Amino acid sequence: MSGTDPGTAWFPVSPAKTNPNIRARHNVDLKAALLSDFGNSTKAGTMLDDNEDIHPLFAGAPGSTQFKKLRKRIVRHTREAIEQYGMIEPDARAKDAPRARWLVCLSGGKDSYTLLAVLHELKWRGLLPVDILACNLDQGQPGFPATVLPEFLNKMRIKHRIEYQDTYSIVVDKIPQDRTFCSLCSRLRRGNLYRIAREEGCSAVVLGHHRDDILETFFMNLFHGGRLATMPPKLVNEDGDLFVFRPLAHVAEADCERFAKAMNYPIIPCDLCGSQDGLQRQQVKAILDGWEANSPGRRQVMFRALMNARPSHLLDPKLFDFAGLTRIEDKLQEIPTLR
Repeated sequence: MSGTDPGTAWFPVSPAKTNPNIRARHNVDLKAALLSDFGNSTKAGTMLDDNEDIHPLFAGAPGSTQFKKLRKRIVRHTREAIEQYGMIEPDARAKDAPRARWLVCLSGGKDSYTLLAVLHELKWRGLLPVDILACNLDQGQPGFPATVLPEFLNKMRIKHRIEYQDTYSIVVDKIPQDRTFCSLCSRLRRGNLYRIAREEGCSAVVLGHHRDDILETFFMNLFHGGRLATMPPKLVNEDGDLFVFRPLAHVAEADCERFAKAMNYPIIPCDLCGSQDGLQRQQVKAILDGWEANSPGRRQVMFRALMNARPSHLLDPKLFDFAGLTRIEDKLQEIPTLR
């Protein structure tokens, strides 16, 4: 990073690392206060648009009771996940502690916009003592609207970095036309995001996966992978130097969609590569939609099950020592003989 004051400066980026149509990152210092309790201040107890000092991300937010309830629910669920899974390190709230920096990944979809907005609201409330750097990785997909996100982020005065890396050509070259691109594409994207996080001095890469993504991944692994596993809300990368966080882990996809639509954020479609139709994830989503339609609330019940695992009532001897189970002989001798 340049030594120029990050609160006011434009940061030129090497053309080798940036889309030719996008030459700059705009960094703006955002106001934050360190509070320890959600209810200890006026900011913590009110919605952003109840106060003149609001972030541009929330300018023009609907004033309806329904929308305020939606926004409070998203904030509550996000804060719950951040605290439950320890995304803020214990000493980060200390007065003189150095601030952690999070690389918040922005694809232009409804989920990543919701993630960016809710993290800024938590930061504004003083409940998130970290610095936020938004990042979009333009992977060279044909038809990708390269100017939408930079214009949006500059308008909203969000610290950001836009990077161009043509991974799409690599994927097309390596993957047959009748196969989906998602697996290789995501690996290449993840590698670039880890690199960017290191270059920017970030301790965590923050992703916008929500409750439904996590639930769908569980069933994909169950149906097609033969294992009980899903996206964890927090993990450490293979090199051990970066956290990966999913703060929207408890937030429903429908809430993200309603929020982004109500805020009129410029949504970029996720099917630009033409590799989405017929995916296993879409099939699983259709199954879950059917279950939810027949029994409203079923998704949340299944999601709670992921938080309530009992290794002793499953079949994996690596998780539970079945062979080591023993009886208590004295108890056996106390059982009366039946006549």
